[in-house]
Amino acid sequence: MASSRLLVETTRGASVESRHLGSIAVADAEGRLVVEIGDVERPVFSRSSVKALQALPLIESGAADRYGFSEEELALACGSHGGEPEHVETAAGALARLGLDADALECGAHWPLSGSAARALAAAGQAPSRLHNCCSGKHAGFLCLACARGDDIAGYLALDHPVQQAVRSAVAETTGHDLSTAPVGVDGCGAPTYALPLRAIALGFARFGSGLGLPPARAEAARRLMRASWSSPSMIGGARRFDTETMRALPERAFVKSGAEGVYVAALPELGLGVAVKIDDGAERAAEAAMAATLIRLLRPDGAAAEGLAGRARRPLFSYSDEPVGEIRMAEGAFG
Repeated sequence: MASSRLLVETTRGASVESRHLGSIAVADAEGRLVVEIGDVERPVFSRSSVKALQALPLIESGAADRYGFSEEELALACGSHGGEPEHVETAAGALARLGLDADALECGAHWPLSGSAARALAAAGQAPSRLHNCCSGKHAGFLCLACARGDDIAGYLALDHPVQQAVRSAVAETTGHDLSTAPVGVDGCGAPTYALPLRAIALGFARFGSGLGLPPARAEAARRLMRASWSSPSMIGGARRFDTETMRALPERAFVKSGAEGVYVAALPELGLGVAVKIDDGAERAAEAAMAATLIRLLRPDGAAAEGLAGRARRPLFSYSDEPVGEIRMAEGAFG
C-alpha cells in the first residue's frame, strides 16, 4: 500500500527543523489521477474544505434566490472567514433576510481568526458572538435551506435533519463516494464531517470546477458559487489568507479552499482538474506550501500570480527582530 511522502520541510539556518509528510491527489472529472503522491486512498476528514459542495443544495433548491442572497452571502457560505467586520455584517445580513438573528446559529462562538479583528473586538470590550465563528456563513446557508423547505430550523445540524441529508447527498454524488459507510465526525462548528479518500475529494472538485459529470442544475450551481467566490474572494478567508489571495490573483482559473488539520482543495476549471492535499500532522502552513507548489506546476501562472504562489511555496521565516532565520519549502523530490 502507498504511504505518505515527505512533502514540506521547515528549515532553521542550514538545517531542516521539521518535516511534514502528506499526500496529494489531482484528478479529472472521470476520476483519472493526473498526480498521485502518497496515500490518496486513505480516508481523511474533509472538514471545511468541502463547504462549496455543501452549499450546492442552497442554490439547486432555489432557496438562495427565494431569499435574495447576494454574491457576498453566497461566497461567505463557501468560506471560513476571519471574523472581520465585513464578514460579521454579511452573515448578519444573510440571517436578516430569513427573519433570523445570531441566536438561530448553532455553530457556537469563538474569537475571530483574524488577529487584528480579535484585538479590535477585545479593545472595544466586546466578546465574540456566533457571527464571528468562521463557519457562520455556511450555517446561514443551512438555515436558508431549512426555511425554504419549511423544515424546523432547530437541530439543523443533526445527521437525520433534512438539511444535512440534502448536504450529504450533494457531497456523495459530486465526489462519487458512498458516505453511508464513511467515517463521520463532528466538525468544530458542530456540523457533520465525513472522511473521504483524497482521490474522491479531488474528483469532486474536478466535477465542481468543470461541471462534467454533474446534472445541469448542479453544474450551474457550482458555476454560480465559483463566480460569487471570485467576485468576493475576501469572503472566503480574509486579509492575507492564502485562499483569498490566490482567488483574487487567479479569477476564473482557480477556486481554492482551506480545511482544518492540513487539508486544502482546489478546482481548476480551465484544466478540468481537482486537487486535494492532506498534511498528516495537520500543519496549515505546510498544506499551503504544498498547494501553492501544485498550482504552480499545473497552472504555470505568470506575473503577480506567479510571485504570490512562489512566496507561499517557499516562504521565508523571520525572527521577532525581522531577521531571516529559515524557510518553509517543498522537499526535494516531493513530486517524484
